[in-house]
Amino acid sequence: MASSGLAYPDRFYAAAAYAGFGPGGATSSAAISRFQNDVALLLYGLHQQATVGPCNVPKPRAWNPVEQSKWTSWHGLGSMPSAEAMRLFVKILEEEDPGWYSRVPEFNSEPVVDIQMHKPKEEPQVVPASTNGTLFSEPKIVSENGSSVETQDKDVILEGLSTVSSHDEWTPLSISGHRPKPRYEHGATVLQDKMYIFGGNHNGRYLSDLQALDLKSLTWSKIDAKLQAESSDSAKTSQIAPCAGHSLITWGNKFFSIAGHTKDPSEGITVKEFDPHTCTWSIVRTYGKSPVSRGGQTVTLVGTTLVLFGGEDAKRCLLNDLHILDLETMTWDDVDAIGTPPSPRSDHAAACHADRYLLIFGGGSHATCFNDLHVLDLQTMEWSRPKQQGLTPSPRAGHAGATIGENWYIVGGGNNKSGVSETLVLNMSTLTWSVVSTVEGRVPLASEGMTLVHSNYNGYDYLISFGGYNGRYSNEVYTLKLNLKSDSKSTVKEETVSDTTSRVVEPEVETSQDGKIREIAMDSADSDKNNSDEASEQLLAALKAEKEELEALLNREQLQTVQLKEEISHAENRNLELTKELQAVRGQLAAEQSRCFKLEVDVAELRQKLQSMDALEKEVELLRRQRAASEQAALDAKQRQSSGGMWGWLVGTPPDKSES
Repeated sequence: MASSGLAYPDRFYAAAAYAGFGPGGATSSAAISRFQNDVALLLYGLHQQATVGPCNVPKPRAWNPVEQSKWTSWHGLGSMPSAEAMRLFVKILEEEDPGWYSRVPEFNSEPVVDIQMHKPKEEPQVVPASTNGTLFSEPKIVSENGSSVETQDKDVILEGLSTVSSHDEWTPLSISGHRPKPRYEHGATVLQDKMYIFGGNHNGRYLSDLQALDLKSLTWSKIDAKLQAESSDSAKTSQIAPCAGHSLITWGNKFFSIAGHTKDPSEGITVKEFDPHTCTWSIVRTYGKSPVSRGGQTVTLVGTTLVLFGGEDAKRCLLNDLHILDLETMTWDDVDAIGTPPSPRSDHAAACHADRYLLIFGGGSHATCFNDLHVLDLQTMEWSRPKQQGLTPSPRAGHAGATIGENWYIVGGGNNKSGVSETLVLNMSTLTWSVVSTVEGRVPLASEGMTLVHSNYNGYDYLISFGGYNGRYSNEVYTLKLNLKSDSKSTVKEETVSDTTSRVVEPEVETSQDGKIREIAMDSADSDKNNSDEASEQLLAALKAEKEELEALLNREQLQTVQLKEEISHAENRNLELTKELQAVRGQLAAEQSRCFKLEVDVAELRQKLQSMDALEKEVELLRRQRAASEQAALDAKQRQSSGGMWGWLVGTPPDKSES
C-alpha cells in the first residue's frame, strides 16, 4: 500500500484518518471504538499535541467525565514536540493494529525520492555516480513489498569488498541472493566471516527470520533455524518468537540474542543462544534476579561479562538501570553504581574501552533526543560526565556504533525531525570527536534502527551497515573502508557538523573534573622494547602467581561448598525428623483435647444428677417428718383410748366389745 512507504507527516495523517480522527480533533466513534479506552485517550492526546500543540484550554467541569479524561490525556503530554507526538501516534497504532496500512485507502502524497549519496558529474548520455573510483549507474526505484527500494544495474556495480578502493566513503554493495525483508530495530553480529541479521520491525510487525550475509562472496542466505524445545527429547523443536529492539552478541563460536520487544513479553529478560553448526536456537537458563524485559537497551561485551544498560520496558517506561551477566556462570547481578547515571533512555549506543570503561552516548526519551556522553568506571563502579574535545555531536537516537581499536564509530540515528547524515568517530583515549564522512539525501545511512558491524578483509577494516528506517524501511548494505593508519593514529579530518541538521540539544553539563580525561586516557606513546619485554615478563609472573592463588582459593571454596552441602543435608534430615515429631505431638494433643471435651460433658451430666439428688433428699426428709408426725399422732390416740376404758369401768360404763 502507498501508506506503508509514506514519510512524515503524511504517514501520521494517514494513520490519523484510519484511526478515526478528523480535522480539528473530531473523532469517529465507529472507528475509535476499535481501541481500548486508555489507548483511545492516548491517541487522542497525541493527535491534539501533533496538530494543535500543547494543551492551553481550561479543564472541563467535573460533570463531564469524558471531556475531563480527554483533557487529562492531552494536558499530560506537556511540551512534547509535534514531530515526536506524530511518531508516537503511528507507533502505538502499529502495535495495536499492525495491519492498519493495508486497509488505508490510497493516500495522496508526494512520492519519496531519494537523493544520491554522492552528486554525479553531468556528462552527455550517461550520468555516473562516483563513490570509490568505480562508476555506478544511476539508482533505479522499484517497488518491493509495498515500499520503494533502490537497485542498480548488475553489470556496473562493484563486487566484493576488495574492489572498494576509496577510504572513509560509504559505498553501496552489490549483494547476490534473495535480500531480507526491509526492517529496522533488528540485531546484527559477525561470526566466522558472516554477518547475521535476526528479527526486527517491518510496518509494525515483529520479525523472527535469521539471515546470513557471507562477507567473502557477498551472498545472502536464509537460515531455517528452529528453537530447541525445553525437554529431554532433543528432536522436538519449535519456531522462535518474533522480536525487535534486541541485541546480538558473539561469544565463542555462537552468539546470543538478549532482551527485545515481543508480542507477549515475559517478566524478565530472555537470553537465546544460536549455534550455527546445528542451526538451532535454545533458551539459556540464567540465575540470579533477571532484569525486567525491555527493548532499545545496549548490551556490551566486557571480558567474560555482558553489561546491560537502559532501554524501554513493555509499559513504555524508560530505564537507566545497570545489570551484568557473567557468561561463565550465566548469573545476573544488579549494579548500584555511584555518581550521577545517565537519564532514563532507549535507542542509545554503548562501547567498552580498555576492558574498564563503559561509554554511553545519545539516545532518546519520549520527548527529546540526547547528545551527552557518560562514562562508567567498571572497577570503581562510578559514573562521570567527562569533558569532550573536538566538535559537539548533534542529538540523536536509534544510531549504531562499532569500535575498532580505540576509535568508536557512530552512524545514523534521528533527532525527531530528520536523519543524521554524518558519520562520527570518537577517540576514546582523548575523548575527541571527529567527522569521518557525510552522506546527502534520505539514504539508509541517515536512518534510525540500523545496525553497524566491523569486519577485517585482506588487512583492511570495514564498517558494514544494514537496514534502518527514515520514512521507509531499508534492506540495503553499505560499507565504509577505513584507512589503515586510523587504527593507531586519529587521522580523520575534523569537519563542521552540517548546519541543516536540527539540534534539539539537551544542555551540556560539563564537569569540573578536568583530570578525568587523563584518568580515562590510555598511554598510546611508544615504549622501549626492552622495557616492554621486561614488563611483559613481570606481568606474566604476576598473572601466574595470581592464577595459583586463585586456584588455591577455588579449591578451598569448593571444599567449603561440599562441607556446607553436607551440613545442609544433615539439617534437612533433622528438620524432617522434627517435623514428624511435631505432627505426632499435634495428633496426641488433638486426642487429649477430644478426651477433655468428653470429660467436661460427663462432669456437666453428673452436676445435673447431683442437683436432682439434693431435691430427692429434701423430699425424703419431708416424708420422714410426716411419717414421724403420723406415728406420734397414732400413739397419742391410742393412749387416749386406753385411759378412757379404765375410767369407764370405774364409773360403771361397759367397755366397747369391739376393743375386746
